[in-house]
Amino acid sequence: MDLYASQLGHKALNDKIRESNEDIVIESCFGERFIGSGVSGDNTITINGTPGNALGAYLDGPTVIVNGNAQDSVGDTMNNGKIIINGSAGDALGYAMRGGKIFVKGDAGYRTGIHMKEYQDKRPVIVIGGRVGSFLGEYLAGGLIIVLGLENDHFPAGYFAGTGMHGGEIFLRTDKHPENMPEQVIVSEATAEDMAGISDIIGEYADTFGFNMEEILGKTFYKLAPNAKNPYRQLYTEN
Repeated sequence: MDLYASQLGHKALNDKIRESNEDIVIESCFGERFIGSGVSGDNTITINGTPGNALGAYLDGPTVIVNGNAQDSVGDTMNNGKIIINGSAGDALGYAMRGGKIFVKGDAGYRTGIHMKEYQDKRPVIVIGGRVGSFLGEYLAGGLIIVLGLENDHFPAGYFAGTGMHGGEIFLRTDKHPENMPEQVIVSEATAEDMAGISDIIGEYADTFGFNMEEILGKTFYKLAPNAKNPYRQLYTEN
């Protein structure tokens, strides 16, 4: 089913998305908000253009493909499914996300993965191909974030990565050892075991966007993990 966002407006557009279980292609998207919010099922929603805030909020199953950039709060409290962005994303990507996957080919803004957590048997995953802004993984309670820094010689994350982190893992692909990390974060070079644990996700990401897997793995990865001495850790994790 083809839908023309600019003709419908965001409310009518989202009503039609929720009423349909078939694959949907959205044309002429120019900032329409809440696309795919709260939608369940296993269909694919393809967006040609730039969706507005809260794309895929509370998403519970479908695959959302954006052929362009996305704005803020993509995947807010997402429960399941996959969001693929063939461009860059704004701030608060994956806010409070508790399941599913978000793949971004380009960059992402501030507070990527803030309050992300694992829920029952779900483990949310975010992979960014470029760089991210400050406060990456702020208050991270669970899940996996990987920032690859592809096609860029700069450090892949801004300031204060992992502030308040008490669960989950963050991997940064960089030749420069992360410095000035918050007290809640322990930094170590990724081990062979660490890399084995994320290789399938990186392979899926590389296949999605046509990147060379060997090239991605040709640079050092650093792992950011929560400091076991963090007093908040026991409130959110079983370890």
